[in-house]
Amino acid sequence: MLAQPRRTPALTPSNPLDPKTLAMLRALERKVLWLATWTIHNANHLRPSRDGLKVGGHQSSSASVATLMTALYFHTLRPEDRVAVKPHASPVFHAIQYLLGKQSREKLERFRAYGGAQSYPSRTKDIDDVDFSTGSVGLGVAATLFASIVQDYAHLHRMVPDGERMGRMISLLGDAELDEGNIYEALLEGWKHDVRNCWWIIDYNRQSLDGVVSDALFRKIEGFFDNVGWNVVTLKFGKQLEAARHGPAGEAVLDWIDRCENQMYSALTFKGGAAWRERLQRDLSGTSGLKELLDQHDDASLGRLMTNLGGHDLETILEAFDAADGNETPHCFVAYTIKGWGLPLAGHKDNHAGLMNPEQLRTFQQLMNVPDGHEWEPFAGLDIDEQATRSFLSRVPFAQRQPTPVCEKIAVPAIEAPKADKMSTQEAFGKILFELARERTPLAERIVTTSPDVTVSTNLSGWVNRRGIFHRTERSDAFQAEKIASPQKWQMAPAGQHIELGIAEHNLFLLLGQLGLSDKLHGARLLPIGTVYDPFINRGLDALIYACYQGARFMIVATPSGVTLAPEGGAHQSIGTPLIGMSQDGLTYYEPAFADELAIVLQHGFNHLQDDEVGGSLYLRLTTRSIEQIQRPPTENVDWAASVVKGGYWLRKPTGSSTLALAYCGAIAPEVLEAATELAQTHPGLGVLAVTSPDALYSDWDKAQRARRAGDKEQTRKGEKASSHAETLLAELPQDAGLVTIIDGHPASLSWLGAVQRNRTQALGVTKFGQSSDLQDAFRLHGLDADSIIAAARVLTA
Repeated sequence: MLAQPRRTPALTPSNPLDPKTLAMLRALERKVLWLATWTIHNANHLRPSRDGLKVGGHQSSSASVATLMTALYFHTLRPEDRVAVKPHASPVFHAIQYLLGKQSREKLERFRAYGGAQSYPSRTKDIDDVDFSTGSVGLGVAATLFASIVQDYAHLHRMVPDGERMGRMISLLGDAELDEGNIYEALLEGWKHDVRNCWWIIDYNRQSLDGVVSDALFRKIEGFFDNVGWNVVTLKFGKQLEAARHGPAGEAVLDWIDRCENQMYSALTFKGGAAWRERLQRDLSGTSGLKELLDQHDDASLGRLMTNLGGHDLETILEAFDAADGNETPHCFVAYTIKGWGLPLAGHKDNHAGLMNPEQLRTFQQLMNVPDGHEWEPFAGLDIDEQATRSFLSRVPFAQRQPTPVCEKIAVPAIEAPKADKMSTQEAFGKILFELARERTPLAERIVTTSPDVTVSTNLSGWVNRRGIFHRTERSDAFQAEKIASPQKWQMAPAGQHIELGIAEHNLFLLLGQLGLSDKLHGARLLPIGTVYDPFINRGLDALIYACYQGARFMIVATPSGVTLAPEGGAHQSIGTPLIGMSQDGLTYYEPAFADELAIVLQHGFNHLQDDEVGGSLYLRLTTRSIEQIQRPPTENVDWAASVVKGGYWLRKPTGSSTLALAYCGAIAPEVLEAATELAQTHPGLGVLAVTSPDALYSDWDKAQRARRAGDKEQTRKGEKASSHAETLLAELPQDAGLVTIIDGHPASLSWLGAVQRNRTQALGVTKFGQSSDLQDAFRLHGLDADSIIAAARVLTA
């Protein structure tokens, strides 16, 4: 373990541990370890396999946290606490939920199979009470920090009932997760926002997938957390080792453990008591009291002593957790553990994906006193009365948690589009929010915005001027106090409705995810909006996917889109982001070209965030390019608005004799309309299709195709046929007409339109990195200018 960590001050719990409670928890600890191990064994060795693939399940990673999770769930957690369980401890989590009556045997029997308990805890796929989905390591950890900030926001804005207790946002993480950079980005942001009520419990087993963790990691861990104001509590030695400290050769043995390299400690753990004896006799030869110490133990007893680490000692863990209870300061518990603890795989460097074979499992089953045929029985093998155990479990504080009440929906009034002859969609977005900020409406009160240091350049500053920046304490704007002219008048206060972040897109999406789950986690409905530069969607993509997987509801407004900020060069130009929006489950992508389209999308979006049945998150791809606005006839409004939401409408309808149509998306509209004017001279009846959402159009078309393939019985009975908005739109275009699609993004975003009714298609878009230029050169370079559109049309109609 190499070197002595800084000693943690003695921990004094507020209430001494009751011996009967401790005995009960030790029995449950064994039961949790058995059920987790058996669940994995059943999935890999007993359940029939149709494909012959290994199922997996991480028996060793589960074993290393059995004690920690027993202490948490059966003793420490309160109903208001929320927990992110490390991904590879999923079997332990499901076992605990099974004992608490919140998981079914059928689900455990189908662990990692269709319809069964999930490989990694999932809010949306599991039936038991998962607070934070985990799986992509590091993300669930950081999510708890942002959940703490959101909890503060909800409480300080008085969105929860008076007297409601603040919960602790807790993450149980593997030490290898500390390799993930997003954790450190989150820690820094947490320091800026004075994060409270957050616990990270590190399963410090010093082994990862490919080997053994660096010996001095704990020193770095302590430094990182100490630098950002966390309390670091190191749980290294259990009660047995601490007692041995005061006996013969005790200090020498503990000092030897401190200096022992992680690889050697793991190897000796795997080899067992005889190996420990031989090594101590060799390394501590001549040490006073060593023979007396060794003579006190047989090999098995010596092995237990030398592996009595804090993370497997219930008393040590419970005292540490109890001592931290009621302290709002964030805590990092570094719990020394052994990967595979209690299993024959313990300590082996290859045990990460290792599985006990049937013979090893039979021996383990005998050790656990579980009779054959009773492997799934919740109380089989316990040395404590079943009725007493049931009674204890019924009183567990965490088990008293009630479902979070369903939040009322926020009414969304009509949103007026700003008026101007020319305007960019980014400018229109800023003006709409500025107007919403004017009144204290229920909608405006529930909007919370955030941005990674691009608030001004994404047109959010007007909203912030009126609504302020959220901070736990009042902070004045020094420039305003000193009477220095500035259009930004940013006051910081608990009542602020904008959360300013540093330049870290991962943090943006982690925060948006937690803001978008505030109704589920804290009982406070929020309508979150985040802004970011469109090219940097990719930098936070892992966290964006994670937020959607959890079922979070938010809007991400990304700008500038495509190559339209041409002078910034290729590093600030986006290509594939439309395809990200189209492919991401739980996220609907819109790219309106005009301010009135954007107003309709935003109005729809606020309702969509609150729709429990078919709702989800929105991604708006906007632009800084100012374009001439279209004056629409009032009679067009209702049907037109519905079409905008569905994904598209005919800006110029084709005729029955049309030979050509142009379909475009976003700020490329002026080039399309310029090309259309010239092409109309040789192609009378030419159509121009405005696509406001390639995603909504495609999803609806795909749904209709799936329904037809499945043979929807209800529609067949009525003599109907599944159809889609894309099919309805393109039915107005003759099948033999050509179709040119144009988008300032990857051409595949719209090229699929040609397949709807098999029109011949030319797809224009961006496929190469751009470079610094003006807009005209950028469009010519990528083939998006009017001349390129006309050339593509001529190829189709030659």
